[in-house]
Amino acid sequence: MSASRSSSRTAFREKVRRRLGSEAGALGNEGAFPVALVYPSPYRTGMSSLGFQRIYRALQEAPGLGAERAFLDDDAKAGEPHPQLLTYESLRPVGDFPVFAVSVAYEIEIGGLVQTLDGAGVPVFREDRDDRHPFVLGGGPLTFSNPTPLSPYCDAVVMGEAETLVVDVVNTLASTPGRAARLAALAKMDHVWVPAIHGEQLPSLAQIDDALLPAWGPLQAQETELAGMFLVETSRGCSRGCRYCVMRRSTNGGMRIVPKETILDAIPGEAKRVGLVGAAVSDHPHIVEIVRTLTERGASVGLSSLRPDKLKLEFVQTLKAAGYRTLTTAMDGPSERMRQRLDRRAEVRHLLMAAENARAVRMERLKLYLMIGLPGETDDDIDECVRFTTELSKISPVALGIAPFCPKRNTPMVDEEFAGIQVVEHRLDRLRRGLKGRADVRSISAKWAWVEAVLAHGGDAEGRAVRDAIANGGSFAAWKRAFAPFADAKPKKKGALPIVA
Repeated sequence: MSASRSSSRTAFREKVRRRLGSEAGALGNEGAFPVALVYPSPYRTGMSSLGFQRIYRALQEAPGLGAERAFLDDDAKAGEPHPQLLTYESLRPVGDFPVFAVSVAYEIEIGGLVQTLDGAGVPVFREDRDDRHPFVLGGGPLTFSNPTPLSPYCDAVVMGEAETLVVDVVNTLASTPGRAARLAALAKMDHVWVPAIHGEQLPSLAQIDDALLPAWGPLQAQETELAGMFLVETSRGCSRGCRYCVMRRSTNGGMRIVPKETILDAIPGEAKRVGLVGAAVSDHPHIVEIVRTLTERGASVGLSSLRPDKLKLEFVQTLKAAGYRTLTTAMDGPSERMRQRLDRRAEVRHLLMAAENARAVRMERLKLYLMIGLPGETDDDIDECVRFTTELSKISPVALGIAPFCPKRNTPMVDEEFAGIQVVEHRLDRLRRGLKGRADVRSISAKWAWVEAVLAHGGDAEGRAVRDAIANGGSFAAWKRAFAPFADAKPKKKGALPIVA
């Protein structure tokens, strides 16, 4: 082993030791059938994922099973060999585990999956594996929209809410010898997609019993996006009908609200930071009482989603007492016309109320998320956004967080088209110039939004192109070359994805 490689491994071991030492709530389980649970982004992102933590807990608590975590290396560079992928719990090579289970949150993380497979020494494409290699099991939020670009890489994919089904799947893998027999056995299970057998025909989404809610994360990690937070969900799904959103009211049973008492009972009394998670946390009918109770316990509280129509003064005062310094909500579209087209409840009066209440409780700023590049959008809509944001900035300092619109499968806007990089960049520039000195404007890159749009409507072929993009350095130019055959990023006019009967 070279001196530089030895030094790198020593540094990694020290980093893991430090991170594990700063974690609270670790679950010990030396299961007879261990699973390498991989997150295809760095540790600080993966350990902020409640879904990832919930699957970890499910495997650790299952008799005869166990899980060890692994993450994309912090300094991994596309086009260069990934450092050997080791688990945090035992520093064991991931390639030595019988199962490589990966949670993928969004399309561009497929690039991280390619890198982690490389680091594990596992053939990237499923057809190149045999009984000597780990079985690659996929899952995660991406399964709610379009997981078909995962088909080149995953031997099987658990669709939808996986916390109970994943245990059944792993038990099936543990009791079934041989790759071919495993694929056949999983193909017979409800809500499990086996690309080698099903092709691009997807099973329906799994949905757990409401009695098993809420999900909560056992680990509170310091070196994360949500440092030291105990994560717990307040509801699952959403009651709203936003036309662009995968988690709209028609998805997997709509909004399922967890009783206030159940949420509070799940949170340890000693928790000093609590993250309330869900697609529509502020829609919980008792959210003010929940936040107030946690504050009285001495905890600071963060909420993952605040809707402007819910930001009445009492609620904003409660958030301020819980440690909020910035009031964050969604404007969604740049104009009233665009918001109506999206079927959003956010109205001018709600956003004005949010700004006024942010000022009333002395929040530092109002942060608003919105999309641009929407179907039918014109420069006039951008100019309306400039005028209205300027009005808001006279009430409270304003920051805008912008994402270019990306049409997703399983939404009413699936057949819309990505506006185009040049169009999005033009509108961003118009917005920045119009708000210079009045509001902070930050945006996701139009180029990377295009990459996301290609994958969001892609399938096996687009998925395979990810390998080429990563192998050639992972720059936008590399992705553009890899996606040249699919460059228009247009929908395939399929509407919802096909479902296996």
